[in-house]
Amino acid sequence: MNTKIATFKNILKLQSFPYHLVDQSPWPILLSFSLLNLTVGAVSYMHGYPYGGWTLLVGFVLTVWGMILWFKDVVVEAAYLGHHTKQVQNGIMLGFILFVISEVFAFFSVFWAYFHSSLSPTIELGGIWPPIGILPLDPLAIPLLNTFLLLSSGAFVTYAHHSLIGGKRKLAIEGLIFTVILAIIFTALQYFEYSEASFTFADGVFGSTFYASTGLHGLHVMIGTIFLLVALIRIINYQFSRKHAMGLETSILYWHFVDVVWLFLFISVYFWSAT
Repeated sequence: MNTKIATFKNILKLQSFPYHLVDQSPWPILLSFSLLNLTVGAVSYMHGYPYGGWTLLVGFVLTVWGMILWFKDVVVEAAYLGHHTKQVQNGIMLGFILFVISEVFAFFSVFWAYFHSSLSPTIELGGIWPPIGILPLDPLAIPLLNTFLLLSSGAFVTYAHHSLIGGKRKLAIEGLIFTVILAIIFTALQYFEYSEASFTFADGVFGSTFYASTGLHGLHVMIGTIFLLVALIRIINYQFSRKHAMGLETSILYWHFVDVVWLFLFISVYFWSAT
C-alpha cells in the first residue's frame, strides 16, 4: 500500500513543464462515427425501418466502448504519467464548469416550456393546470422520498470529499458507496413512478413537459452515478490524493448540480402541479 502511494507521488514529479501536450488518439474520430451510427440507428428504430434496432444497438455499444477507451487514456495521463499539473487541472475545472453552465441552459429551456403553458393555460387546456383529465402524481409520496434520497446522497458525497482531503481514505470510500447506493435507489423509484403514472408522454403538453423535465434529470442522475462509481474505483486503486483528485471533484460538482435541479423540479413540476 505504501509503495503504491510513494510511486504515485514520484510519478507526479516527472512533469517538467506545466502544460500537457496531448498525444494523437484514435478515440475522437471513433466516437464521431459511433455517435453518427447511434443517431442513424435511433431515427431508423423510431420510424420502424428494418434493422433499425440493431443499428441503434451497434451505435450504442461502439459509443460506450469508445468512451471507456478514451477515458482510460485520460486516467492514465492523470494518475500514472503526471500530465495533469496544477495548471492543467485548473483548465479542466474551468472547462467542466462551462459544461455545467451549458447543462443549466438545457434545463432552462425545459422549464421555460413548462411555465409557458402552466402559468397561463390556454382554452385548449381547459384554462386550468394541470389540464382537464390529467391526474398529477402525489408529491408527498415517491417524489418526496426521492428528494430525501438525493439530498442525503449530496451530503454523503460531500462527506467523502472532506474525508479524502483529511487523509481518511476508508471513510471517503464508504461515503461514495452510500452515495452510489442512494443514486441507484433514486433511479429505481423513478422507474416505478413512471410505470404507475396515469398519464403518458403523449398526453398533451403536461405529459410532454413532465417526462421531458424529469426524464432529462433522470438521465443526468444515471450519468452522475457513473461518474461517482468511476471515482470510487479510482479511490480504491489509490489514484486520488489530498491534492490530486480532479476526477472526484468534477463528479461532486456535477452531482450537486443534479441535486439543485431536482429541488426546482420537485417544487414546480410535482408540488405546484398537485396543489
